Amino acid sequence: MNIPILFENNEYLIVNKPAGLLVHPDGHATEPALSDWLAEKYPALSEVGEPQRLANGEVVARPGIVHRLDRDTSGVLVVAKTPAAFSYLKERFAGREVEKHYDAFVYGRVKDEEGRIDRPIARSRSDFRRWSAQRGARGQARPAVTDYHVRGRLGAEATFLELEPHTGRTHQIRVHLKAINHPVVCDALYAPNHQPLLGFDRLALHARSIRFTDAAGQEIAAQAPYPADFQAAIAKIADA
Repeated sequence: MNIPILFENNEYLIVNKPAGLLVHPDGHATEPALSDWLAEKYPALSEVGEPQRLANGEVVARPGIVHRLDRDTSGVLVVAKTPAAFSYLKERFAGREVEKHYDAFVYGRVKDEEGRIDRPIARSRSDFRRWSAQRGARGQARPAVTDYHVRGRLGAEATFLELEPHTGRTHQIRVHLKAINHPVVCDALYAPNHQPLLGFDRLALHARSIRFTDAAGQEIAAQAPYPADFQAAIAKIADA
């Protein structure tokens, strides 16, 4: 696997995850995951982090992985290299002290130049794979907040957004954008009846940057360059 390293020191590793790569096994797919690359390149990470029990009962290793990106989301992902760094960063995520910025192309024309989506998220009643920020969701709803800013538009067809999630719910950005009727382009789960746009054949979501302060008070930050499909789509928006 060719995994670009954006930042590395003795405590943290920040990589640029390609779209299409699982962060760790999900109990269904059989292809290699980022966790396999980490285990091979950094054997000491086997002592860092917490395993996860999947819905089928399988327990999978998550070496140093504190947060995750969806399979078809590209961009920055931070890995802790020591148990102390893992515990510290886990607390920073829980305390909403990690600044994350994403970019996405969504269907339709988002009217307001900027806004906040403040909608709790719970399980969908219609599909066990989905989450929902709309009425009728199942189980306990957990608070979720996402800010957005319009970076460009392609007429009434699509909008280019910068997004900052302040919480870390599963599928949060995708669910929130679906809730305001502007799902992410090429989102097969939350917008299955929409046609692909702007040349995308995968979820049009990119984790562009991450920033946090380490235990010594030093700022850790990294930014992932746009992959080719994002560059092409941005050029189309600019020419519109």
